[in-house]
Amino acid sequence: MLGDFYKEKEADAVWWVDDFNSVGKHLFSFDKRKIYNLFADYPYNMTAEEVAIFSKENPYWREFFQDRFVDKDGDDK
Repeated sequence: MLGDFYKEKEADAVWWVDDFNSVGKHLFSFDKRKIYNLFADYPYNMTAEEVAIFSKENPYWREFFQDRFVDKDGDDK
């Protein structure tokens, strides 16, 4: 069961939503219709614009997943 949508900051474009049926899922949305799973979808299943917005508003997660943004030689993808 999903909880209510909420923003960490009023000006954010990212809406977070809690999943009461599981532990450790980080779910978010830009439009309250399509819900992304942070660990499964970021950045692979998002548009370039969504990735840019999410990364700007959530620098902690951008840093946490930095390996998803570099190729095997350590260069930016």
